Amino acid sequence: MEQLRKFVVRYGDCEQKPVRFRPGTWRPRLEPHGAAHVLDTGVGCVNGPSGDRLISRGDLADLRDRVGDDPDGLRDLFVAVMIWGSGTTNGRGPRYTEAALSDARMPAVLRSTRQAVRDSDLSRAYRQFVLNGVRRSFFTKWFAAVDDRDATCERALILDDRVFRSLNALGWSSWKAAGTRHWPTRYATYVSSMHGWALSLGVTADWLEWLLFHLNGRVDDA
Repeated sequence: MEQLRKFVVRYGDCEQKPVRFRPGTWRPRLEPHGAAHVLDTGVGCVNGPSGDRLISRGDLADLRDRVGDDPDGLRDLFVAVMIWGSGTTNGRGPRYTEAALSDARMPAVLRSTRQAVRDSDLSRAYRQFVLNGVRRSFFTKWFAAVDDRDATCERALILDDRVFRSLNALGWSSWKAAGTRHWPTRYATYVSSMHGWALSLGVTADWLEWLLFHLNGRVDDA
């Protein structure tokens, strides 16, 4: 907690920036599935290669609120999450997204995991998310994106490799905290722990998650 507190003070005025992506890279993977219109999400870049766009976490929330229960809308939100999570640094993102779109389980998986998140059963959501090409780093982004519960709830958070690296560097072990190596339980324990820490530190849990992502395990100078 003391290390975290120092980082919170140091980065307290910082916030997560939009992610840049290249529609041209994604279009061939999305067009066969009727999802290329998702590439219009966000805003065009002022700087950088022509055609690049910016997509933010706020854009995902806006899209979530618009799609409602429509299966195609949930698919579009999932694609937007994959774009946001990949940016221009994860060259495998478009290929993995195409693999997921080609998986016949997608409509049922997106619907059931969103319901599990809404039911505050993050362990169940973790168990139920099985799609080709999508692993924890990305399906926990889906959980965070679809969580439209009240802000007073322990809302879903992202647990990707960068966040996990920072947690380990800070000496926190998910399996020790959960008392098991069962990943669904470990994820639920992580979310609950993060909300507790955020409350003590006077920040939001999703901002604390971003901080751990930003640090990427570099905690030695705390």
